[in-house]
Amino acid sequence: MTSLGAALHVEARKALAARVMRTSTALLVIGIAVLAGALVGAASAGNEQILGQLGPSADESGWPLLSGLTAQITAVASVLGFGIGLSWLFGREFSEGTITGLFALPTSRPTIALAKLLIYLGWVVLVAVTLTLLVLAAGWILEMGTLDSTVLDQLGRQFVLTVLSGLLAVPAAWAATLGRGLLAGIATTLGVIITAQVCAIAAPAVAGWLPLSAPALWAMQPDVSHGWHLVPVAVIPIVFGTLTAVAWKRLQLDR
Repeated sequence: MTSLGAALHVEARKALAARVMRTSTALLVIGIAVLAGALVGAASAGNEQILGQLGPSADESGWPLLSGLTAQITAVASVLGFGIGLSWLFGREFSEGTITGLFALPTSRPTIALAKLLIYLGWVVLVAVTLTLLVLAAGWILEMGTLDSTVLDQLGRQFVLTVLSGLLAVPAAWAATLGRGLLAGIATTLGVIITAQVCAIAAPAVAGWLPLSAPALWAMQPDVSHGWHLVPVAVIPIVFGTLTAVAWKRLQLDR
């Protein structure tokens, strides 16, 4: 088994056994699907309080209403949930004091960091697939109507939005490494969410091209935003994934 293969095996076992990861997965998958389904059910029943909170989405119905609300919730909640999970993957080595033992392993620390990021990516894709299927199930339970090509496109956008939200949380790995714990990663995740919201409000004309706000706008405004707006998003995981590997290479026992 190669060094990366061994690191992947170990990190996968850590993630599967972690209560933090299991709880985050449940909140991301079940929490978002149930909340969106409940809001759609209340709106369809004519609940005026809920309709008043939906804004422009209150004029929608059926699958467009369900997909729109799910995208709104996912754009914020998934970045936070993924950021917490990623902060734990990296920060626990410092907060639990296991980082010292990693220096004695034959596997290099950048390889271990890469394995953590790959396990994280696999977790993000798994959450995205499961959440999309649950939204589909919610639509059937709420009797949203025929599953045509338009609905499949909306579900596809939900899957892509969830994956890209996970990529936007990658700076949490770098922050958890530099901050030697989970809190720095979680704080950075909150900064990502707030910055994305501010960009969307303060500069709506260019927000579609900004990496932090592009995925949510692409998912919620399909008539305005297009796929090319998502290209700059790749900068975030590439830059901060590289910075994380470099930081792990330069780690010293006296820090």
